[in-house]
Amino acid sequence: MPSSVADANERAIYSLICSEDGVRARDVARGLGIDRTTVNRYLYASPFVRDLCYRDDAYLWYGLIGQTVPHHGLGEFCGWYGTVGEFLAQDRDAWLQELKRGCVRIGRNLNDTRGLFHSFLDTHDAMASFFSDLRQLGAPDPTSWELCFELRIRRARHVRIYADVLLLVPPAPAPARPGYAFSLEFKMKDAIDQAEVDQAAKYVPYLEVVLGPTYNVVAALVLTSARDLYTHARISRSTAEVSVASGDMLFNVLDEYLGFLS
Repeated sequence: MPSSVADANERAIYSLICSEDGVRARDVARGLGIDRTTVNRYLYASPFVRDLCYRDDAYLWYGLIGQTVPHHGLGEFCGWYGTVGEFLAQDRDAWLQELKRGCVRIGRNLNDTRGLFHSFLDTHDAMASFFSDLRQLGAPDPTSWELCFELRIRRARHVRIYADVLLLVPPAPAPARPGYAFSLEFKMKDAIDQAEVDQAAKYVPYLEVVLGPTYNVVAALVLTSARDLYTHARISRSTAEVSVASGDMLFNVLDEYLGFLS
């Protein structure tokens, strides 16, 4: 897994664009203390700017996904996007139909030969049980957290991000803590596969750029056929690790960072 997919200047320029409602190149340069020539080079060569930003006729730059709460535009890249409260209030079958329509909209292949729809429902049920566990364990109220199913960011060949589920926990002012983005890879299995560990971690560096400096991105592999499983598995050719949990132990992934059980 690459430790970085964008240098400090690219991250800063992209983040500033995505945090503003239209900004000119000169204001980017002034705001970041970077010379205008360097800023222009990034505006027209950066993969993240090229794929996920645009310039209007007034020479104002905009991000397609805002680094805001909520993340305006993020839903355009998801099969299903909403708050946890909206997810829990929606009928299971209605949720599936909405997810299917969203997948068609974003170009997600809906070939059900290998039981894709069953896997969608398996993921739904695991997440519904997970939120029930959070309530019982006294975790922070998740109803306003953003929730994405079947995230597909692939507007061009440069930046590609896939996630089965992305759960966004916003920053908390008191006690101060950053926001967390939990990128969850779901498998209907009960054993750890190295390729799936690597897959769970693959897009973390890209999500870190897209979501910006106020969010820490955490990858986890969720094995829904396992029980009482919570461990960590090392990523290939790296010292970094990914959390691995069964559906009934998924709350541990959040507790490791939010600390609601301590």
